[in-house]
Amino acid sequence: MAIAEIGIIGGSGLYKMEALTDIEELDVDTPFGKPSDLIIVGKIEETKVAFLARHGRNHTMLPSELPFRANIYAMKQLGVKYLLSASAVGSLQEEIKPLDMVVPDQFIDRTKNRISTFFGEGIVAHITFDHPICKNLAKILTDVITDLNLPGVNLHREGTYVCMEGPAFSTKAESNLYRSWGAQIIGMTNLPEAKLAREAEIAYATLALVTDYDCWHPEHDSVSVEMVIANLQRNGINAQKVIQETVKRLSKNPPSSEAHSALQYAILTDLKNAPTTTKDKLQLLLEKYL
Repeated sequence: MAIAEIGIIGGSGLYKMEALTDIEELDVDTPFGKPSDLIIVGKIEETKVAFLARHGRNHTMLPSELPFRANIYAMKQLGVKYLLSASAVGSLQEEIKPLDMVVPDQFIDRTKNRISTFFGEGIVAHITFDHPICKNLAKILTDVITDLNLPGVNLHREGTYVCMEGPAFSTKAESNLYRSWGAQIIGMTNLPEAKLAREAEIAYATLALVTDYDCWHPEHDSVSVEMVIANLQRNGINAQKVIQETVKRLSKNPPSSEAHSALQYAILTDLKNAPTTTKDKLQLLLEKYL
């Protein structure tokens, strides 16, 4: 039985949701190990949500150490159909300022050491990923930000997110390269989540919270942890307001999403002849198609 249809993954600076009531902490296990932390299930008004601190509540995991598959699979096990990701990013463009919010619609993958699929071990699937964000979920998010009209916050309704490996920030040459590609923001976590959420048939959207100009900017100091933390704290307050209102609207009128049938034509392997161990491991993803 589904526990929560709406999931929230909180990134740097968003380690808990202040508005949650009736809180229960769940120690979830998956075929891919444990998620980053206990999953907190609670209510925003009357709507149940599942919240996970992406890096652990004490921020103890590097981006390359995150158990992405366990995080998304755990959300699937809890019945999540809509997943909101709050994430700190750097800006690659002058007009996107620190403290602005971006709801990206595209990604560029610059990671090197991430496993970004549940498949393999005898079952092959290729999801369609030309539009990596659920546009209907993203629209609710952008409408909320517009309606809230938060002081000092400018909204950018689309943009390309460069997902880098980290944990070091960019070199200036890299930062200028990404700018030349026309990318808007840069972070270290969201692309593996988006791919895995699509494979899990979960609608996914990112609330990107700008903490700094990446190091390309000639009039700003290089990115420092001190600068990022100061803006994280300010962004966190605004992110909570946006997520709370988004959850309310989602619960009243959950949108359709192409993600919810993403595997319908994606699986190339004849599942009748696929390894039983792999089918058992992926039962939650495959049960509609077995």
